[in-house]
Amino acid sequence: MWHRLSFRTQLFLPLGMSFIAALLMGGILLHLFTTGQLAEESEPAQRSTQAVAEALNSALRSSDNPRRTLDDFVRMLGASSDIQFHSVEAGSPPFAPRPLRGPHSPPRWFVNLLTIPALHIAFPVTIDSRRVGDIVFVPDLSADLFEKWIGFLALTSLIAVLMVLTGTIAYLFARSALQPLQALGAGLTRIRRGDYATPIPVAGPPEIRRSCEEANALASTLAQLNQDNRDLLHRLVSLQDNERRDLARELHDELGPLLFSIRAGTIALSEASPQTGNPGNSVQEMMRSVEALQQTNRRILDRLRPLYIEELGLEASVQTLLGNFRRQAPHIGLTATIDPDLNGIDGPLAQTVYRVIQETLTNVLRHAGARNAHVEAAIAGDVLAVEVSDDGSGFPADNVFGRGLTGMHERVRALSGSLSLLRADERTYVRCRLPLGEVPISS
Repeated sequence: MWHRLSFRTQLFLPLGMSFIAALLMGGILLHLFTTGQLAEESEPAQRSTQAVAEALNSALRSSDNPRRTLDDFVRMLGASSDIQFHSVEAGSPPFAPRPLRGPHSPPRWFVNLLTIPALHIAFPVTIDSRRVGDIVFVPDLSADLFEKWIGFLALTSLIAVLMVLTGTIAYLFARSALQPLQALGAGLTRIRRGDYATPIPVAGPPEIRRSCEEANALASTLAQLNQDNRDLLHRLVSLQDNERRDLARELHDELGPLLFSIRAGTIALSEASPQTGNPGNSVQEMMRSVEALQQTNRRILDRLRPLYIEELGLEASVQTLLGNFRRQAPHIGLTATIDPDLNGIDGPLAQTVYRVIQETLTNVLRHAGARNAHVEAAIAGDVLAVEVSDDGSGFPADNVFGRGLTGMHERVRALSGSLSLLRADERTYVRCRLPLGEVPISS
C-alpha cells in the first residue's frame, strides 16, 4: 500500500503525522501538569487563609460584640477577594465555586480539556462555641487558565508555522527532485520506444544528474547498436537478394531450357505417334506435367526475384502482381490504389515494397478466408506508405507475424521503416512505412 503512494504523499504524510503527534503530546503534557501546577501555586494562599481564620476566631472571642466584628470583617473582604466568608446559618445560599469571568476567560472546551483540582478550602468560624460559617479560600483561576490557554495557542501556532515552513521546504525539494525524475522517466520512455536522438535534460541533485548522464550515454550506445543492427540487416537482406538473384538466374538459365527441351521432345513424340503406334494418354499426361513444371518454375522465379521490376517499374510490377492475384483468387474482390510515382523507386526499397504486398496477399489467400481486400501504396512527402486490408478472420493473438511477415519485418527494419499489424472495425490491416531517404523519385 505504501509503495503505491506518490513521492509527495510519502514525503508529506510522515511530516504531517509528526506535527499532529507533537500537538497531541503538547496537549497531553499540558493536561497532566496543570493539576500539580495549580495546586502548588495555591498552597501559599491556602496557608494565608488558615491564618486569617485563626485571627478572626481569636478576635471574635475577645470582642464584646462578636457579631458586629464579624460583619465588619465580611464588609472588609469584598467580593473580589480570594478569601470569602460563607455563612452556614439558616437561609444562607449553598457554597458554589467562583465562576470564570472577565477577559481572561479561556474557551469552555479548553477548560473541560484540563483537569482542574478542587482548590477551595474552608476553615470554621465560631461565636460562643457555635459555628456560624466558614472562611473559604476561593481562588480566581481565570488568569491562570488564560495563561495556560495562551501557552496552548503559542504551542499550536509554533507547530503550525513549523508545519507550513517545513511543508514549503519539502514541496520545493520535492519539485526540484521530481521534475528531473519526470524528465528522466520521459526520456527512458522515449528510449524504450526507439527514440535515441532526443537527449534527457541533465538537471537536479548530483545523484539525478548522474542518472541522466548515464541514461544519455545508454541512449548513445543503443543508437549506435541500433544503427549497427540496421547495417547488418541491410547487408543480410542484400546477401539474400543476391543469393535469390543467382538462384533465379540458375533456375532460369538451367532448368528453363531443360523443361523447354522436354516439352519439345514430347511434342515431337506426339507428332510421331501415328507412325509408332498411339501412345495416347501417356503423352498428354507428360505434356500436362511439363506445363505444370514450367508454371511452378515461373512462380518460384517470381518469388525469388521479380526480374521485371527493373524493366516495367514498381507500379507496373505491382499491378501485374494484383492481376495475377485476381486470376488466382477470383472469389476475393480485390481493389487497389497504386501511386504512379512508385515507378521512380528502385533498388532494395522497390524490392521491399513488392515483397510486402506479395507476402500479405499470399496470407490473405491462404489464411484469412476473406471476401474483399484492398491494397494501397502511395508516396506522402518523404515516406512511402503501404497498406493492405481485408475483411477476413484476422490473426491469432499470440502469433502476430508468421514466417513470411517476419522476414518482411526484417527487410523493413533494414531500411529504417516500420511494419505493423492491427485489427479494427472487423478488418485486418498490414501497414508499412518506409522512409525514402536518398531514393530518387522520377518526375
